[in-house]
Amino acid sequence: METKKQLQNYLLPLQDAEIYYVPDFFNLSEAATIFRALLSDISWKQDSIRLFGKMIPQPRLTALYAENNHPYTYSGLTMIPLPYTELLYEISQKVAAFTGIRFSSCLLNLYRDGMDSNGWHADDEKELGVNPVIASLSFGEIRSFQFKHRAKKEQTFKIALEPGSLLLMAGATQHNWKHQLPKSKRIKNPRINLTYRVIHHKS
Repeated sequence: METKKQLQNYLLPLQDAEIYYVPDFFNLSEAATIFRALLSDISWKQDSIRLFGKMIPQPRLTALYAENNHPYTYSGLTMIPLPYTELLYEISQKVAAFTGIRFSSCLLNLYRDGMDSNGWHADDEKELGVNPVIASLSFGEIRSFQFKHRAKKEQTFKIALEPGSLLLMAGATQHNWKHQLPKSKRIKNPRINLTYRVIHHKS
């Protein structure tokens, strides 16, 4: 990463990981404007994934956009990307300028309220390559984001993801840690999450 020294100011204290949290990547006014645009302009869908041998609807809405036509497969679901919107492209350029990485795809999640969630997992699909870098941006409601170490079960960490924030997962993070966005009955408002990534074409 070209901005390694700059990023060190935002490094989280997790062993065997490289995770940065930038709470004010967008200010609150910018974040609110982006949230409203994404909510209305993105082609949201509720796809089904394979869980314990059964296909079940995901507890959230999703969409995949990219600057190419590379599909993304996880949990028995293959997503075909739509072309970047102007807004998604502009955000990708801002993220690239900050991180020094050009991301080619964006997987979006819409959590409609606290009953929408994302269970324990790692972003370790083959299409993402070795030591993938995931840039996750949050808009809308604040949600708790949790980590747990794969081998050292006593090691856990949680953080409240604020609107306009950037969470960057890099290095060996996906090998050593899992993460989740748990349900919360007290959350009534929606959150949108953009996860920029590099999806490699299968030859």
